[in-house]
Amino acid sequence: MGAVLVSGLTLARTPNVAITLPTIQAFSNGCLVNVDLVTRRRTLSPDDFQALQLSVFPQMIAAVRADRPLPDQLLRFGVRFADGAKATTVGQRLDRTRFPQDPPPAPHLSLLFPGMSMRSGDEDAGVKTMGLWLWPLPPEESFEFAVEWPIGGIDLNIVELDGAAIAAAARQAVSYWPELPQNG
Repeated sequence: MGAVLVSGLTLARTPNVAITLPTIQAFSNGCLVNVDLVTRRRTLSPDDFQALQLSVFPQMIAAVRADRPLPDQLLRFGVRFADGAKATTVGQRLDRTRFPQDPPPAPHLSLLFPGMSMRSGDEDAGVKTMGLWLWPLPPEESFEFAVEWPIGGIDLNIVELDGAAIAAAARQAVSYWPELPQNG
């Protein structure tokens, strides 16, 4: 089980969107960055609000092509370490028909399929909780975590995360299947 770090960071906020990073779950071989994406209709038309809601799901967006600008609907996350190594979620597609046999080049940042809930009240609101798997563990120094989502009004926003705190938490992770002593 991964050890949980509470960050409580707000990555970005607009009148209709808030993106937060409430926790990071550190494992021995990587970490799960938990992100909450909260949207509200406020001044958006029903069609624009629906488009905003659906654009969180990568399979709802046309494939990213190198010869074209990134679509405004594409929610983008990335990391950059002090040594210049970086990884982003840009270009990832959910392909459930094949399983990779080898690990990807490090570092690698994978967007996991988001869960969703809706609330009603004075204003329509939607909450999506998603995970970003960062492999391997980041270096034990501060690094940049970035988010950008043009359709949500989010320009490139970068926060600093503490790699040493994540590594320390990873040392507290508990194996799901601890080694049992051998009998004679």
